[in-house]
Amino acid sequence: MSHLQESMVDWEAMDDSELVVKAQTGSQEAFGELVRRHRSKVFGYARSMVQEVHAAEDIVQDALIRAFLHLGKLVDVERFLPWMHRIVRNQAMSRFRREGQRQETSFTTLGAPASHNHDHPEMWDQLDYVLERVSLSMEKKSLQDEIPEERLMRLETQRMLLDIISCLKPRERQIFESHFFNQLSPQEIAKEFSLSSANVYQILSRSRKKVIQERIRVTVDSYIRTRRDWGIMSKVILSEDPIQEKGESWSTAGNVLHALAKAAGKNVSPAMVMGLTGLAFRMNILPENVHIAGPTAYDFADVFPRGLRNLGLTARVVDGMTPVIGVNANLLEDSAKSIKAIQKRDIHHALPEALDVIHHALDRGYPVMAWDLCIPEFGMVYGYDDERRVLFINECGRKDTLDYHNLGRGVLEEIFVLAVDASLHITFKDQLREAFHMIIEHYKGNELQAHVPAGAVKGISAYDAWCEAFRNKKVEPNGNAYNIAVFGDSKKYAAQFLSEVASSWNLTEDPHANMVELLVEAAETYRQTAEVFRKLHALFPYPTGGEPNGKEYASQAITLLEQAKSLEIKGVQQLEQILKTLN
Repeated sequence: MSHLQESMVDWEAMDDSELVVKAQTGSQEAFGELVRRHRSKVFGYARSMVQEVHAAEDIVQDALIRAFLHLGKLVDVERFLPWMHRIVRNQAMSRFRREGQRQETSFTTLGAPASHNHDHPEMWDQLDYVLERVSLSMEKKSLQDEIPEERLMRLETQRMLLDIISCLKPRERQIFESHFFNQLSPQEIAKEFSLSSANVYQILSRSRKKVIQERIRVTVDSYIRTRRDWGIMSKVILSEDPIQEKGESWSTAGNVLHALAKAAGKNVSPAMVMGLTGLAFRMNILPENVHIAGPTAYDFADVFPRGLRNLGLTARVVDGMTPVIGVNANLLEDSAKSIKAIQKRDIHHALPEALDVIHHALDRGYPVMAWDLCIPEFGMVYGYDDERRVLFINECGRKDTLDYHNLGRGVLEEIFVLAVDASLHITFKDQLREAFHMIIEHYKGNELQAHVPAGAVKGISAYDAWCEAFRNKKVEPNGNAYNIAVFGDSKKYAAQFLSEVASSWNLTEDPHANMVELLVEAAETYRQTAEVFRKLHALFPYPTGGEPNGKEYASQAITLLEQAKSLEIKGVQQLEQILKTLN
């Protein structure tokens, strides 16, 4: 029966047995009518067993979910109400048993956060939340059937729940349902299925992972179905003009942010983007071996939106990062970066939200910044095709397509997506004031650390950690060479940025006569610092990296790094004086 035919059926004219037969074939409308017809009786029965109204309501909600999932087991279709009463009684007895003993660990706490904040999309990782939404939508059915959107949401959520649980094998599903729906403890399940408690915990943990993965897959499928239903299935590929073939800077973040600013109508140079976002002055070192992840060891969700505000732009962010240091992708075998390797990794929990932000931005003509599309660098998403379910990506000048499900399954299995949201008015002085404040904050180590790897050293202190790695002769050649290339390139952009600000300041005819002099002096300091890094780069060329742990080379490196540190200490003092003048 089609949805149109089903919507025309007079369900109220049917008796219970007819509704049960229809519901057993998958009709949510038929089951909905059974719920509407008998809910008050079921609630009255639950109320006769427990004193609290809230407790009775919980029992009824659990019973309705269980009935919905197991209606196919009802053999005598004439006895729907007695069958429901039995489920309610079992749920009530389970509740009494739980309240009489120590609370067991719930299914969703086996590796999941306990928070139940309904405002956060990550709550859909917890099946408790999904079931609660199903229960509430059933409860409100009689009041909201006249609202098509509510009815559609209820049916979609019910269908999603069934699709999610169907990923489990029969044995796994039995144990899962015993714990999740019957609310039996792992010890009780172990006794019922002749298993050890350890085996039950293992099955529950494995089932949880499978269910969460299936939940994400089903959510993405549902998201695409909704776009089709709304008639907004589309294919969008943005113009090549604002999208650089190859970035000018070693900072892939700086290159992408420059492309985003151009697409948003901001006519600024790469140096101005690098300076106003603070990237030109940023230095992070991972001690011990100077890991390749050092240049990106900061909180993207804090740094980039603040930097974009200095460019007069607000942003939407999806933050699916972790503070874990990943492998050096340059040292991996090609097979570890292949599509086959990607498809073996878990679907990322933030994928549905990321796709929504990407669609929204591209539909408005804005490319999207994304991390770890294929390798741990920043790239752009500049198009999508809903029918093929692929994104059009540009990562380090290499263009390709990426399946929707593979976003967040790169080498590090992380998602970070940033899209321009709107323009805002900000004066040139305020741009500079906020940028210099942000830069000095970084140098002094006063930034957020939400997703920064433990032990990462930043600002001026990073030089000491770097020198110590050379003294201990534990420097990884490729990672060290990459750090040198990125930070040396950044110092060059810092000098260019300060020079550009000095030129722009001349045009403003500002009364602070010494501002231009301060900017020019600071630019020279960073030009000298960039020259020191050029010498380091000659010693340790990227990607081979030379011999950083050789005694002679390590000694030269330490001398040069100490020179750079002295220059940059002077630079910070100059920047502080500039900020003081701005204030």
